[in-house]
Amino acid sequence: MMRIAIVGGGLGGLTLARILHRHGIDAAVYEREAGRSARSQGGSLDLHPESGQRALADAGLAGRFRSEARPEGEEHRILDPAGRTLVHHKPQPGSFSGRPEIDRSALRDLLLDSLPADTVMWQHRLVAATPRPDGGFGLTFDGGHSVDCDVLIGADGARSVVRPMLTDVALSSVATLAELRISDVDRRHPDLAELVGPGNLWCVGVSQILAAQRLGDGSIRVGISLPADDRHLDTYRSKRALLDMFDGWDPGLTALIEAGDSPPTPRRIEAMPTGTRWAHRPGVTLIGDAAHLMPPVGEGANQAMLDAAELAAELATNPADPDVAIQAYEEAMFTRTHPIAEMSARVQAMMLSPAAADDIIRFFTPRPTEPATAD
Repeated sequence: MMRIAIVGGGLGGLTLARILHRHGIDAAVYEREAGRSARSQGGSLDLHPESGQRALADAGLAGRFRSEARPEGEEHRILDPAGRTLVHHKPQPGSFSGRPEIDRSALRDLLLDSLPADTVMWQHRLVAATPRPDGGFGLTFDGGHSVDCDVLIGADGARSVVRPMLTDVALSSVATLAELRISDVDRRHPDLAELVGPGNLWCVGVSQILAAQRLGDGSIRVGISLPADDRHLDTYRSKRALLDMFDGWDPGLTALIEAGDSPPTPRRIEAMPTGTRWAHRPGVTLIGDAAHLMPPVGEGANQAMLDAAELAAELATNPADPDVAIQAYEEAMFTRTHPIAEMSARVQAMMLSPAAADDIIRFFTPRPTEPATAD
């Protein structure tokens, strides 16, 4: 039996384990967190038909996804600092034909519940992977526990421990993000509930964005995006400091910052260089952010889940020769993700540019169809 180790129990790793399980292939998922509820899983994401939704169909979970997803969450509005509407997109009521939203926590639970109970090994933080003389790897985890595997798949995110086995590529900072959460918003802040609506709100200024996103639990996730700089992250841990950065904005918008349940949580947003590739190494590969960390503009989770579906399909097709499967997956993945990473980098730069409002209006405005010309 081929022993497959998946390092990382995020959406990519769990999708891979689920699809392999459907093909009768066992895999162990090693996750550093203590359990599924150990930390917040962030906000919601829109699953694209050609990637995230396709992966869930391969996982046999399309029906459960439809029961959990919120098509109304696809609605988005873009405002300027004075509160004027620049763009307003409303989906068809109840339609799943676009990119319905689902909370990350709900999607992760859906995947976890679809796996045998012993698939995920919680509280297993990988610290070293050592090649074995006869092939495969010995894995050592924090605390000294160790296991062997024949195939190692790094699904362990931006700070992947597996990635350095394949490439020494460096990450670069592309933005600073500070997040807050407003709980029970309909009861406590009905004005903000109405402002945000059922989906996403972006308030776009000069090289700064104040965004808000409705979640399925009745809360709103607020995100402040600013260009990357050298200031210490502690600079962004105060509501007062953030409010000063948005001085002059409509108070109805900055009320989203004031209403946060607790102080802001800041972090650096990083990305890998577009076009990153590595030379194939037998028995090991990467999926998701470990393979192609992109700015968070809507593609990361979708591409991670599609990576998982494509790698699982190759492994199921070539169960006796996993290296053939890995090589086929890697070549296809490099080709697929390169233009998506380039697009994500352009969108990230556009959103934090001085002319962001005008650029975003053009981005979201449908281009007129060119009239046909006679030969």
